[in-house]
Amino acid sequence: MNAVAKRGLFVCTLLLATLTGCSSPANREAMTTGQLPISQKHEVSVSVKTSGGADTGAMDSSNISDADLKAAIEDSIAQNAVFKRIVQGTGGDYELTVSVASLDKPIFGASFTVNFEAGWTLTRLSDRSIVYRKAIKSSHTATMGDAFVAVTRLRLAVEGAVKNNIGQGLKDISNLKL
Repeated sequence: MNAVAKRGLFVCTLLLATLTGCSSPANREAMTTGQLPISQKHEVSVSVKTSGGADTGAMDSSNISDADLKAAIEDSIAQNAVFKRIVQGTGGDYELTVSVASLDKPIFGASFTVNFEAGWTLTRLSDRSIVYRKAIKSSHTATMGDAFVAVTRLRLAVEGAVKNNIGQGLKDISNLKL
């Protein structure tokens, strides 16, 4: 192999490494909704449980950990005062359980659209009655205008899809008569 070919191969390898990079997990702050159009604020307490998430491995694409999903939901509840108080563990009036059902991510492309589905269940703890249960589907597209590097673009799409899902769930819950 001549020097020009070696240099070209090196530049291509360096460019590929720069564009793909290492994956990073979804950021809980980026999944927090900010202000939502909330119908009513409930004067009761809630605890939040999450399941079905996965940590992001070094050779994996962006995922959502249960802990980050829980924190994003709790932060969104607090910012919007959907419930009077968030309780850790037991002792709340209600329990909100959010279970990740699917996280569909593209492998490559200029625009990345991520589809996310989670099951939302709100249970009144005094009598264990389910007052809300719904499978919520959401999506978000990140383009090269959002991020040139593919793994960053994928993370942004994951964060946006989860943020949209949390927003839909909390708006629905704010419409309930508790």
